[in-house]
Amino acid sequence: MKSSQTHAVRGAGRPPGRRADPLARIRAEFDGMNGLNGVWRSARGEVWVADPEAVRAVMGNRHGTVAETSDFFHHRHGVFGPRSAQIAIGRAARDLIRNHLSSHQHELDRLVAERLAPRSEWPDAGNLLVLSHLREVLLHRDAPADLRTTVEAIVTRAVLAGARRRHPAPSRLLFRRRALRALRREVRARQDRPDGPSAPRDLLDVVVGGGGPAADPRELVEVYLSFLFAVVGSVGFALGWSVLLMGTHPDRVAADPSWTVREALRLWPVAWLFARTPSRVQELSGTRVTPRDRLVVCSYLVHRHPGHWDRPDEFVPQRWATAVPDAAYLPFGHGPHTCAGATVTVRLLEDLVGLLSRDWRLSVTPHDGAAPQVGPALAPPRFTATLSRPDGCPGRR
Repeated sequence: MKSSQTHAVRGAGRPPGRRADPLARIRAEFDGMNGLNGVWRSARGEVWVADPEAVRAVMGNRHGTVAETSDFFHHRHGVFGPRSAQIAIGRAARDLIRNHLSSHQHELDRLVAERLAPRSEWPDAGNLLVLSHLREVLLHRDAPADLRTTVEAIVTRAVLAGARRRHPAPSRLLFRRRALRALRREVRARQDRPDGPSAPRDLLDVVVGGGGPAADPRELVEVYLSFLFAVVGSVGFALGWSVLLMGTHPDRVAADPSWTVREALRLWPVAWLFARTPSRVQELSGTRVTPRDRLVVCSYLVHRHPGHWDRPDEFVPQRWATAVPDAAYLPFGHGPHTCAGATVTVRLLEDLVGLLSRDWRLSVTPHDGAAPQVGPALAPPRFTATLSRPDGCPGRR
């Protein structure tokens, strides 16, 4: 979900460079190390970490080697806390989403038929399908209609891949102000209720309840927006990568949907960068770092480390039929701030991938010149998916 980790990368800042293929440049630097060390200082002065052992030491932070932070609960002025509130919010959000998925699983086939068949344009189609399926998780059905409209506008104007480039900066700034004002107004209204709901009705209730009546509404809004970007953005992009790989490798579609999902997350982890700051002068896999350095943990490189993966750049879902190097697999982060919603996120992806592979015939046409969309999240390139029912499979309506 974090995706929740869309915002695991918020602290990592911009991906390096603005070149046509920043992933190729990152890979070239890594290959220049011969894949041996996996920790190096880039030309920009950042310390990149791609060795699985070093990554787990940094992300796990068992010995306090980095300044403690949260990937998900960042806001513009710091980190929302205390940690107990973070944990409570994560658990409540996980329970809310799990219950919704259980009670609405029967709707997935209809949603796929309505939103993806016969043709759909990706990755937007994946984001919008997830939005439709989890709409009531984001805002309950009795929430103000204008607020629901605002939340869906945030998705189209800020969450979809490339959305920001489609709107001029003054328009984005004006919309941001209006949207934040509307969300803060709703947060204050929920904080002021003397007797809130016995159970959270949506993720905004989860955030308000976890933060308490004294929490700053501005911070609560940013935490809620992290959920919005994670649920619709990260889960939608992960679905897009799975669909793209299934459609371009029809001979390798796995019998077990979980293999396809795991392999897609291995090759193309949506949360692909995590930033950390050393807490003291120390050696990290032979590289001296200080509190003035910036550590950039790159799960994209960890997941393709040639010392830990056989055929690291190939889509091989069947590799998950046997034991895999868990130490080199961290699609949801690692350590105390691992995504709390990882299990429910994977469940939704597996349900959708299983439905598509079982009940539909899928073909994919990549757009000419399209490449992975590299930003805070690693989004799929543009492509068109075509769905048809196999002979003798009328589907469920």
